[in-house]
Amino acid sequence: MTRAPGAESVLLRRAALRLGLQAALLASAIVVLLSAAAVAVVLSSQRDAATTLLDAAVTRADDAIDPPAGIWLALQRPDGKAVTPGMPVGLPDTGAIVRAVTAGSREFTEVRIGTVEYRIETLRQPDGTIAQGILDLTANHTERDQLIATLLVCSGVGLVLAAAVGTWLGYRALRPLSTALALQRRFVADAGHELRTPVTLLSTRAQLLCRRLRSGLESSTGPAAIRPAAILPDVEGIVADSTRLGEILEDLLVAADPVASRSRQPVDLTELASGVLSAAAPQAAERDIRLTGPQPGTGPVRAPGSPVALRRAVTALVDNAVRHAEHEVTVAVHTRSGHVLVDVSDDGPGIDPELAPRLFERFVSGRSGPSQGRRRYGLGLALVSEIAAAHGGRVELLERPEPGATLRIQLPS
Repeated sequence: MTRAPGAESVLLRRAALRLGLQAALLASAIVVLLSAAAVAVVLSSQRDAATTLLDAAVTRADDAIDPPAGIWLALQRPDGKAVTPGMPVGLPDTGAIVRAVTAGSREFTEVRIGTVEYRIETLRQPDGTIAQGILDLTANHTERDQLIATLLVCSGVGLVLAAAVGTWLGYRALRPLSTALALQRRFVADAGHELRTPVTLLSTRAQLLCRRLRSGLESSTGPAAIRPAAILPDVEGIVADSTRLGEILEDLLVAADPVASRSRQPVDLTELASGVLSAAAPQAAERDIRLTGPQPGTGPVRAPGSPVALRRAVTALVDNAVRHAEHEVTVAVHTRSGHVLVDVSDDGPGIDPELAPRLFERFVSGRSGPSQGRRRYGLGLALVSEIAAAHGGRVELLERPEPGATLRIQLPS
């Protein structure tokens, strides 16, 4: 059987073992119910057979000399009492005989003498004779004990087989899913690895260009000199964006490992939000959208987490808001009741009520763009929800009376 390497193989075996144990528990419950039903049927059958045998012996008894096998008879007549030779000590049941004399009814009793249990039927015959039949239940009990022992052995073997087969079937059932997840993780890891090199080259080239532009800005003279002051901020933005892209790829590599843990550190969400708004400014300017965020000099608002992952989450919300805003996008960072809140608001058409309950599910989308009515969602908000959940928080849609939408990331402080 082919197994996934490393940690994936361990996780797969654990999941298969859990399925095997669950199958064994389910099988044990079924076996217990069936065994109890079987024992109950056997005991009822034994009781009915004993009653029928005793009733036939007592009803037809005319003497106590030759009763059916396993039965002793006692006959009480006006002229005396007769019992089957070899009747066990302590029998017959004289109390039952006395009650039959006075009441004249049929009576069944069970008595235990030593380790042996007897079933007794006492009957008043039409001629006034009191007949009592005594049946040794040892054979019945032996049959019952053998049945229970057999059921216990078979149940134990069945539980072991159920656990083994359940584990094997669970492994076979989970292996395709594990393979699919492994392929997905390998794709993410390969993409991160392959893109890391060109992103590094892009960052290096942008830094070289930035240094040359600075050098030209400081040394160039004359009317024909190259004056890069106008494009220097854009080049610096390329450097910053390529650096962030490299950080995102590193974060994807971490996310591709199912057992890896993200590093946590205090993150100033006020500064982070300001950086996200600065990066989104060119896109917002193209659509004539005004960006409003934390004012310069605002005190830091920190939450523990991964700076790259939290930047991805806030960037996704701001990007979503810019794409659907009419005139303005606002980002607010504040604290309340031991939580850090990041609110991203826009004045767009708002959220389609039909999509609101499933807003943060993957591949849930509607019509896109302000000019087309309601907005469209696919993976962005689902990723924001996953990042917030990984940090012990959540993302939610806030109700607001005016048009537009406000999405909030809530994180523990």
